[in-house]
Amino acid sequence: MIMNVLYFMRHRLPEDLEELIKEGLHSKAREELENMIESSSGSYRRRLEFELDRLNRWPVQYPYTLKEAYEIARKSIKGLTWEEFQSLSYCLDRIKLEGEVRVFRRFLPNMVWLCPSLKARYLEEDSREEERRALRERALKVMKGDAEPLIFRVRAELEVENVPEGEKVRIWLPVPRVSSLHPEVKVLSYSEEPYISSEDYPQRTAFFETTTHKAWVEYEVLTVPHFDVEEVEREHLEERIPHIRFSVVKEVVKSLTEGVDDPMVKARRIWDWVVENTTYTYVHDYALFDNISEFAFMRRRGDCGVQAILLITMLRSAGIPARWQSGWYANPVRWGMHDWAQMYVEPMGWVYLDPSFGHPRGGELWRKDFYFGRVEGFRLAFNSEVNYPFDPPKTHFRSDPVDNQAGEAEWEGGNVYMPKTRLEILEVRREFSAFGSR
Repeated sequence: MIMNVLYFMRHRLPEDLEELIKEGLHSKAREELENMIESSSGSYRRRLEFELDRLNRWPVQYPYTLKEAYEIARKSIKGLTWEEFQSLSYCLDRIKLEGEVRVFRRFLPNMVWLCPSLKARYLEEDSREEERRALRERALKVMKGDAEPLIFRVRAELEVENVPEGEKVRIWLPVPRVSSLHPEVKVLSYSEEPYISSEDYPQRTAFFETTTHKAWVEYEVLTVPHFDVEEVEREHLEERIPHIRFSVVKEVVKSLTEGVDDPMVKARRIWDWVVENTTYTYVHDYALFDNISEFAFMRRRGDCGVQAILLITMLRSAGIPARWQSGWYANPVRWGMHDWAQMYVEPMGWVYLDPSFGHPRGGELWRKDFYFGRVEGFRLAFNSEVNYPFDPPKTHFRSDPVDNQAGEAEWEGGNVYMPKTRLEILEVRREFSAFGSR
């Protein structure tokens, strides 16, 4: 089995086809792809089929017309006029689809982040102070060396809709990997007995085959903010098609590290560059990117995973082993999907790097130093590699081919695109002795 679900992305599309897609002429692109697929085979055919699948995702990710986007924006940005909205086009994530401008589904927060002058007029309440306080308190404990381990009890659930009754559905729900961060993971209960991949599998899952169209699993995981001690593999220094490629970043990496021998100094310079030169924004489906690190480098923006992939790419380009880690940011106050990175440093092992959390937002200057090498322990890590196949592998294209943080599903008729998922932290306990004590 090929250990990269996007291996076929090494093939370039014909220039005329790329131009049709870029210009949003997807009906013509679809016709051309269907004709090409008929006469193609092997990995190139797979590449064409993937492109055909991606065409279906653009309208979902960019659902609004300009007028619809304006109506949404004016309700949240005080005094926003149509003329001003049009003048802010450089802050508006949009594409052309069949000759019409379409706007990204999460354009509004991006617009405020990319045009900071709008922030004072943004009417959305900031309801995250309690979450930030819990994070600060936990990070301070880690810095003092007295942060107790935590036990999270979690329920992950996935439900499939719009599949004919009685049809068998295949479901993959994420489960934390056993590592130094998570020395113990216990599966407690489930909807029906799943197949669970090995403890250290790079994208660990609980797999179900069911006609009920719904599956769930509950587990407890012990989380300790320690460095990982897993071995370095050759892959941790290499490119990985299509998102970790050195060509775009190598000159900047060279200028940052030239004449420096100490890997920690090299890493810090690269870290500072990424944190200081990228802005957090939401992005469309990772499946729609041809090269995530190139996008991040050229556009100087992206979400947590985009920034992490850029950092990993630059570190590897400098000869520093680096890898992916993702799952949840498991703050007991508020939690959600999150991606970060690790690098290998002797004699400590795999230390943590979280560039999106490393931005000194809101004057929290401690973040930049803390998240270079440390983690607060509000983490559930399911994945340690990008584009890695599930065990067992999925037959159809994945909703997210980069990793798995919420769950995936398919049936005989194809992939279930972004199924209905629920991921909930049921309980958080402090751990003082053996796993399971309260």
